[in-house]
Amino acid sequence: MLLYEIKIKYTRQTGEDNPKPENESYLIEGLNCSEVEKHLMDVLKPYIFGDHEILSCKKAQYKDIFPSITGDYWFKFRVEMIDVDESGKEKRHKVSILVQEADIEAAIKKLKHELSGFEYDIASVTKSNIIDVYRSI
Repeated sequence: MLLYEIKIKYTRQTGEDNPKPENESYLIEGLNCSEVEKHLMDVLKPYIFGDHEILSCKKAQYKDIFPSITGDYWFKFRVEMIDVDESGKEKRHKVSILVQEADIEAAIKKLKHELSGFEYDIASVTKSNIIDVYRSI
């Protein structure tokens, strides 16, 4: 299955008298955009008040995803993996990795733990706008 990043614009029912407009991104595993849109609507149905609009749905290229039970935020890492071939020549390739943690320091620590045993350099890290990740629907 593939991962899709899907962006939605909707009005969230907050339980109060004033519904709140939202623009959110989700990462969902599925076969195609239609399937992940349906899954997202099933998840968000209790919260949507009025109209909603799918702004985009595109394939996401993450090499790995490291979730956390206690993490509130998703951080996107661009990592340069370093491989050495039989001749001793160093090869580098960049990959994107998503890490869920409470803050950036904890995310870096988790990435270092998960990639222990590999040679790599962190090229960049940014706080992602992804709200949640749904795997194996």
